[in-house]
Amino acid sequence: MDDSVRMLVVDAANVVGSRPDGWWRDRAGAAHRLLTGVAALRAQLPCEVVVVLEGAAKAVDDNTFRNLRVVRAAGSGDDTIVAVTAERDDRTQVLVVTADRGLRTRVEALGARTTGPRWLLDRIDSARNP
Repeated sequence: MDDSVRMLVVDAANVVGSRPDGWWRDRAGAAHRLLTGVAALRAQLPCEVVVVLEGAAKAVDDNTFRNLRVVRAAGSGDDTIVAVTAERDDRTQVLVVTADRGLRTRVEALGARTTGPRWLLDRIDSARNP
C-alpha cells in the first residue's frame, strides 16, 4: 500500500468468503477472526481502516477493535461500501479490498482503487507468522 491511501475499506464478506475454512458455519466467528487479523496489522496501515460487515457477521462483538471503524450494513454490504467510499472528498485516496467485480466497477467509477482479498490475507498471515 502506498502513502497516498488515506482510507482502506474492507469488504468483510468477500474477504472471509475467499478462504474455504468453514466460515459459513459461524459467520460472526469468521468476522471476529478477520477483525483480529486486521487489528494486528493496524500499525502497518497508516490510514483509516473501515471494515464493512453484513448479514450474520454483524453479530460479532467488535468492542475490542477500537483501532478499526466497523460498519454494520443496514442493507446491502456493497451499497454500504460504496457509501463509505463516497464519504471521502478525494476518492483516489481510498483502497477497497474486494474481489466482487460489480463492487469494483462501482467504487472505481467513484475514483477509488481496488485490490483483491489475497493482498490483505497475505499481510494478515505474515503478521501472524513473522
